[in-house]
This record gives sequence, C-alpha cells and structure tokens, in this order.
Amino acid sequence: MRHSTRRSTEFKHDPDQPVARRQVGDWYVIRDLLPYLLAYRYRVLFAIACLLAAKFANLGIPILLKTLIDDLDAHKSVSSALLVVPLGLIVGYGLLRFSASLFTELRELLFSRVTQHAVRQIALEVFQHLHALSLRFHLSRQTGGVSRDIERGTRAIQSLVSYSLYSIVPTLIEFLLVLGYFAYQYNIWFAAITLGALIIYIAFTIVVTEWRTHLRRTMNDMDSRANQKAIDSLLNFETVKYFGNESFEAKRYDENLVRFQAAAIKSQKSLSLLNVGQQLIIGVGLVLILWRSTVGVANGSMTLGDLVLVNTLMIQLYIPLNFLGVIYREIKQSLTDLDRMFTLLMADREIADDPGAPALVIADQTQGPEVRFERVRFHYESNRTILHDLSFTIPAGTITAVVGRSGAGKSTLARLLFRFYDVQSGAILIDGQDIKRVQQASLRQSIGIVPQDTVLFNDTIAYNIAYGRPGASEADIQSAARAAQMDQFIAHLPEGYNTQVGERGLKLSGGEKQRVAIARTLLKKPAMLIFDEATSALDSKTERALQEELTGLSRNHTTLIIAHRLSTIVHADQILVMDQGQIVERGTHVELIAKQGTYAQMWNMQKRQDDQVT
Repeated sequence: MRHSTRRSTEFKHDPDQPVARRQVGDWYVIRDLLPYLLAYRYRVLFAIACLLAAKFANLGIPILLKTLIDDLDAHKSVSSALLVVPLGLIVGYGLLRFSASLFTELRELLFSRVTQHAVRQIALEVFQHLHALSLRFHLSRQTGGVSRDIERGTRAIQSLVSYSLYSIVPTLIEFLLVLGYFAYQYNIWFAAITLGALIIYIAFTIVVTEWRTHLRRTMNDMDSRANQKAIDSLLNFETVKYFGNESFEAKRYDENLVRFQAAAIKSQKSLSLLNVGQQLIIGVGLVLILWRSTVGVANGSMTLGDLVLVNTLMIQLYIPLNFLGVIYREIKQSLTDLDRMFTLLMADREIADDPGAPALVIADQTQGPEVRFERVRFHYESNRTILHDLSFTIPAGTITAVVGRSGAGKSTLARLLFRFYDVQSGAILIDGQDIKRVQQASLRQSIGIVPQDTVLFNDTIAYNIAYGRPGASEADIQSAARAAQMDQFIAHLPEGYNTQVGERGLKLSGGEKQRVAIARTLLKKPAMLIFDEATSALDSKTERALQEELTGLSRNHTTLIIAHRLSTIVHADQILVMDQGQIVERGTHVELIAKQGTYAQMWNMQKRQDDQVT
C-alpha cells in the first residue's frame, strides 16, 4: 500500500481511543496528495500548458479589442474600403475567444483522468487500510462518522483540484500577465494599484477565512455526530422498537442538529462579513484604476482604446477575484476534509505483519495443524488481565473443547488465534510457527470459524454462503448448504438461494443465520475449525443432526469448540475448563465427570435444567 511506512511513523493511533485529527498544516495535506496526482505527470504537464495557452489567449482578447477601437477611431473619416483591416481584427478577436475556450476545455478534459485516478486510489487505500486495522479500532469507531469522513474526503479531492487548478492558479497567472502588461505599457501606478488591491484582498480573505475555519470544523463535527446517532439508531432499529424509545432517539438526534444549526448560523454571519469586506476592496481598486485611465485619456497620454482595455482587463480580473473568498474557503474546507481521510489512512494498524513475513505452512492438510498456547498472558485493558499464563496443546486432528462461565476468557482464545489482537507475553504456535511471525492472510485462510453471533451481508443466501470461498461453483454452494442442514429450508423459499437476507441478515431467524455461517465455513475448507457456540441458536432436532455432521467434519481437522451446552462436547478428545483466565481442569468427559470437580457440577446443573424443560 502506497506511503504506508512513512505514514505509520508520522501518526500513531491510541488503540484505546477513537481516531483523532492529526495536527498538521495544509501543506502536509497537499504533499500527501501530490504523489497521486503526479501518477500521470505528462498529462499534468500538458494540462498546465493548455492552462497557460488559455490565459495568454484571454489576455490577447482585450488587447486586440483596444487595437480594433483605436483603428476605427483613426479611420472614422476615411472610406469604407479601409474597413478590411478592422474586419481582420474582428476575425482575430473571434479566433482568440475560441482558442481561450478550446484550451480551457482541453485542460479540464486532460485533468479529469488525473483527478478520478486520485479519488479512486485514495478511497481504495483507505478502504483497504480500514480492513487492515485491528479489531480494537473497529470496536471503538463510529461507523457513521468514518463513512462520512471517507465520503467528504473523496469529494474534497475533486473540489480541491477544481478550485485550485481551474480557479486560483488561472487567476494568479492572469494577474501576473496583467501586472506585467500594465508596468510595460502604461504608468507604473496602474500596476501598483492593481497589485496593492490584490495584496490587501488576499490578506483580508486569508485572515477572515482562517478565523472562520474553526466554525466550519465545528459544523463538520456536529454533522458527523448527528449522522453517527442516526446510523447507530437505525442499525439498532429492533432494539429501539422493543423498548419504545423512538422519542428518546429523536431527542438525541435533535440535540446534535441544534448544535449544528447554531454553528451554521455563526458561520453564515462570518461569511457575510467576509463578502462585504471583499467587495469594498474591489470597489476601491476599480475606482482608482478607472480614475487614472480617465485622466490619461483627458491629457492625451492614453487613447480611448486604452481606456476600454484597462476597464476590460480589470473586469476580467475581478470577476474571478469576486469568488476568491468562496473558493479559498472551499479549498480550506477540502483540505480539512482530505486531512480527516488521510488521518484514517495513517491510523496505526497495531497488528501488522513483519517485513518479509512467511506464509503459514500446515504440515499435514489432511488432519490439520498442532496448536499450542505457551504461557499466554493477555489483556484488553491494562488494568484487567483476561488470560493468566495460559498453556495447553491441541494435537493435530483432534477436538478440544473449552467450557467455563461467562467472562472466563473462552471467546478470547478464538480472537487470539485469528490474531485480532497480539498477546502481551507468551506465544501461540501453529505447527511450531509463532502466529506473530507469519502472514495474517495465510493464518486466517487456514482457520474457519462459526461464531455465536452471526452477521450476514445484505445480499442473497447464495452470496453469504459463497463468501467462505469467493468464486465457488453453484454445486459447491448447494453441497455446503446440505451439509449445514439448510437445503430444505432454502427449497421452501420462493426465490431459493437468491433470497435476500436483509441488513445484517435480519430477515432470517437466529438459527437460519447460524446455519448460513456453518455452510460458508464448510465451503471454506480450512485446516482448523473453531466453533464458538455454533449450535446455540438451533432447535434440538436440528442441533442433533448438525452435531453429527460437525463431528464427522472434525475428524479431518484440528478443532476448537467453545461451548456452553456440555452435551455437545462429550465426544471431544480433550475438554478444558476455564475460570478467570486460567485452566482449572482438563481431560475427557468421562475423566472430568469422575473427578467430581467444576465440570461435573456444570454437567449436573445443565442436566437438571434439561430435565425440568422436558
């Protein structure tokens, strides 16, 4: 990924906090953007050449008009035959106008590919980087706010290029050309007045706009917060309905809208002040320059054509200058929005592959790898340790089940195996390879998981099953569905495998979602399987049928089962009983029952509960 090494050293994200805005200047943002624009450097150079040609043609238009007027004035008493020269000037005037428009359109046409390439490349890198960030980041981030930052950032690239290349740079070039022409052709006062008005105008615009910047940032923050509340509320639509809290959610949303409204009003007041000041500077400069021209015509040092030329040049300059305040403000806003997106791109990955890290190698794909936890110590927060010097081994091709009370650290084992987090001390080895030293992609490709809480994509059943192995054939998808005991359920759906599952799979029941998760894991065909309460949302009949399928599947894989129902893991080769991040008992089902310890107490308790239900 481009610039990832440099960026990661510039900005470190505290994994316990949401991403904060980096404190850098606008030039740093432009510096980060330039490499994307210069990917088409020859196209950029050609576009700049067209820009210069358009400005020279634009300057030539009033000069040619001046010559035309002076020529007509000089031959006003001569016969009409002499109008051949003015007619030639008129044709030349038209050609210059056409050339200015032609070169302007060529510039925009050439630069459109450059802009769109930069938008696509940066948006893709941010998307990839967000997926490369740790689980800790995604648990702390606000989805709505991040999505708005990306949206505004990609839009800011187009705005920044448009305003700078199509407005600011052409206007500055034209100013330089006009100043040079005034200084060479007329009294130095013409150039001095024009330059003085420009300097005062730009200084005033920058000072006032910088003062307004914090108001714009406040507006952005309020907008993001309001959007975060709305997205969060809509994602939890069912929970809102369960508790009848529609009014409460509307109130929370409105509180942020009120803050946004107040910030927007302050911003508008400051904008009015900016516009009035700019118009005053422009008006004074225009009056002074026309006064000098009128005096020149009166004393004979200037012709009538010169007066028209000066007036036309000033109008050409002040029309774009009239919008300079708006353009500068939009450029500042675009830089701010782009900076927020680059801030996401610079967020520290926390979990990253070592340079040149090798792929994980499974010694025997037919039975799965050996997994070993060696004195693993881990915490999410420094003041609360989850695992205490945990050590155990899952022999290749065997089934190990982990049981224990809630909060014992069972699900943390799965997260550590997938390397969503790195352990603080100790090591996790797969076939003797420390998972911190191998490529994360190869590690995760070798492990399949059926989580307790299954979240599906808002797409079809077939798509969600095929997600286990993108590009899988229809026959493979249907085979995985049959193995997950869901083929009969799909057969009764009007659209079959093309049935839409809805946002996060809300159109399916908990059991149906879990079977989709099982099917896509079976389709993945990993070397190691993790079942985190894989059958918790299924009815007893389906659970028994599926349990037989999972038991058969586990014979050819190294399997870790995180279980709550002890009846589902009696077949395990090894059962680990965890309590407060430590293993307090281990053995087979028969051995642990014979010990009459913690496992036996849990077994008897669940058996009594099952007897009461039946």
